[in-house]
Amino acid sequence: MKYDYDVLSIGLGPAGMAVSVMASEMGLKVCTIERRKIGGECMNVGCIPSKALLRIAKTRHAVTKFPQMELAVCELPGLVKPLTKIQNDLAYISETKTKKMFEKVDLHLGEGDASFVDPHTVRVGEKTITAKRIFICTGTSPAAPPIPGLDQVDYLTNETMFDLDSIPESMVIIGGGAIGCEMAQAFGRLGCKVSIVHMDPHLVPVGDEEAAALLEEKLKEEGIEVYNARMISKVELNESGHTVVHTDQNEQLVGEKLLVAAGRQINLDALTLENAGVTFTKGGITVDKYLRTSTKHIFACGDCNGHHLLSHAAMHQGMIALMNAMMPGPMKMNFRKYVVPWTVFTEPQFSQAGLTETQLKERGSAYETIKVAYGDYGAAIAENVDTGFVKVFASKWGRIYGTVIIGEGSGEMINEWALAIQKKIRLHDVMMLQHSFPTMGFLSKRIAETWMMKLMQGSSRLRKMARVMYRM
Repeated sequence: MKYDYDVLSIGLGPAGMAVSVMASEMGLKVCTIERRKIGGECMNVGCIPSKALLRIAKTRHAVTKFPQMELAVCELPGLVKPLTKIQNDLAYISETKTKKMFEKVDLHLGEGDASFVDPHTVRVGEKTITAKRIFICTGTSPAAPPIPGLDQVDYLTNETMFDLDSIPESMVIIGGGAIGCEMAQAFGRLGCKVSIVHMDPHLVPVGDEEAAALLEEKLKEEGIEVYNARMISKVELNESGHTVVHTDQNEQLVGEKLLVAAGRQINLDALTLENAGVTFTKGGITVDKYLRTSTKHIFACGDCNGHHLLSHAAMHQGMIALMNAMMPGPMKMNFRKYVVPWTVFTEPQFSQAGLTETQLKERGSAYETIKVAYGDYGAAIAENVDTGFVKVFASKWGRIYGTVIIGEGSGEMINEWALAIQKKIRLHDVMMLQHSFPTMGFLSKRIAETWMMKLMQGSSRLRKMARVMYRM
C-alpha cells in the first residue's frame, strides 16, 4: 500500500517535536498535526514560561533586599508586567525560532483534533491522512480534583495563569508538587500572599522527605503558608468574590485567585483509538518496552502513555520510538532502562535521579547514605548559597542507587549522577573524575571522597593493605 507519509506525528509537544524534526532530517516524508500551538504544554504554558517567571521573581526578590535599588530596578519592563513580557517572549520564540525547525514538515496547525479512521488513516478537520507509521504524542492536561464547589469558581491552572494581566494580591494553590511549589515561590516573590494546601504528608511527594522539609522551611521563610496532609472539604466564593478553600481541619484559606496544580489527566477520547485497535486505560495508552502500542506500527510517546510525565522524558521517548521504528529486533532500545532525572526549579533547586530511599527500603536493599552539605563547602559559603545538601544512596562498594540534591545548581549537577546510575559507574570513578573548582558540582566529588574515607575507616584490612603498599 502507498501512504501519503512515512511518518505522522499527532501532537507537537516535546515528544512530537523530537519525532518530526529527526524524521524530516533523515529525509523521511513527515506530517504533523497539532491542534493548538507548536511546542505543546512545555513551550507555551509549562516549563518555559514557568522558568521565565521564576527568573523574574528571583530578580525582584534579590533587589528587595536593597531598598535603595528597588525603585530603579523594578521599573524594568519585565518586573512591571512580568506576565506580559513572558507572553511576548513566547510569541517571539514560537514565530521566529521554533517554526524554522519544521520547514521540512507538512504541518497541520490549529485545524482541530486528530482522530483515527483505521490503523493507517487519521482525520483532521475535513482531511484524511495516511502514514506508514504513526506516533501519538498528545500529552496531558491539568486535572481537576473532585472537590465540592470547584466547578462553581473560576480557578486557574498552568494553562491559564500566564494569561493574567497582573499579579494578584493573594493566591491559594491546591497541590504541593513541582508546579505548586514553583508557582508559590514565583508569585510570592512578585508580591502575592500565597498558601499551598495538599493531601500529601510533605511537599514534592515523589521526592526525598528530608529535602522536601528543607524546601518547605525556605518557602515559609519567604512568607508562604504550607498546609500538608489536608483534605479539602469544599471551595466557595465569599462576598468579596475571593475564593475560600475549606480543609478537614476547619481551616479557611482565602485568596483573590485559586490555582489548581493537583496532577495531570490523559485525554484520549478524541483520538478514537478503537478504530486503530490501540489498547488504552485511564492511565494512558498501553505500550511495550519499545514504545509500540498494541498496533505495532503505532507508537505512543510522552505523557500520553503515563510513564514519567516530564518534558525531557517525552523528548527522549520520541527519539527512541523513531529509532525503534527503523531498527531490527535485536537493536531496538528498551525505554524503561533509561534513568529519568528531575528538578523542581525553586530556590533552592530540588533534584533527584534513580531510586529513592523509600523504594530501597521497600525492596529490602542494603545501602549506605553518603551526604555532604553545601554549608561545609567554602565556595558555597563565599557565594552565599550555602543552603542544601547532596545525598547519595549506594552499596558498600560504591554502586550508586539514587541521588538527591537540593541546593544551588542542582538541576545541572543531577545529570552527572543520572549518567553514573545509567552506565553503572561507581563512586570510585566519580572520585577519580576531576571536577572544575570552585563549582557547586565539586560537591559530587566530595560525596565520592567521603564514601572512600568511610570505606577506609570501616575496614582495618584496607588500611593495612594501604600501609603495606605504601612501604613497599
